[in-house]
Amino acid sequence: MPTIETVFSPALIQHHALENRSVVIIDVLRATSSICYALFEGARSLMPVSTPEDCLRYRTLGCLCAAERNGLKLDGFDMGNSPLEFSRDLVQGRDIAITTTNGTYALLESRSANRIFIGSFLNLDLLAHYLMMENQDITLVCAGWKNKVNLEDSLFAGALASKLNDFEIRCDSTLMAIELWENSKDRLYEVVDRSSHARRFKRLGVDDLPVCLDLNRCPVVPEYLGDRIVAV
Repeated sequence: MPTIETVFSPALIQHHALENRSVVIIDVLRATSSICYALFEGARSLMPVSTPEDCLRYRTLGCLCAAERNGLKLDGFDMGNSPLEFSRDLVQGRDIAITTTNGTYALLESRSANRIFIGSFLNLDLLAHYLMMENQDITLVCAGWKNKVNLEDSLFAGALASKLNDFEIRCDSTLMAIELWENSKDRLYEVVDRSSHARRFKRLGVDDLPVCLDLNRCPVVPEYLGDRIVAV
């Protein structure tokens, strides 16, 4: 029986052996939501990179460049980290280099894994179905906020874990995430709206909660292959 573990923060990755496991990167607000949205809207691939400087180097290769820090789009880039910025008119058929405060960091810290997938509420059911078919040991990695645990990523970890019925739960963090999801799923927007990240968005004038919590809006399964994320 395959196993499932949950890592609530990238700071805890060092305590988990990712080799020979599949990892699901979770950054609900907003990197993994934006990646799912972009691929659903027809983007060819996304290349996660560490720094804005690394991101801009891809412009010479004809790529779009997306960069966000502390919730804001950086000047001089094609888009930031809002899913709605990745419209079909802009991204269809394009490659996109992307760097974000939390999501791309969590992904790059997880590269020792056997396979890396991207999870969000936008692709919840299809991703769960795909992982069930693959039947491999899974670690859910929450991007959190600057190595701190956050509510929305933990909620999604619980939502996904609750659908993987054939997996053996090996850690209390997964049980905690499932319990959180079961107690919140009928009022998801209300619960996430109280989170620190949602409050940060309000201060910045960002209104991305509705799209990021839109269940199964973008049925794609993104996987990190080589140096880029593609829909498989």
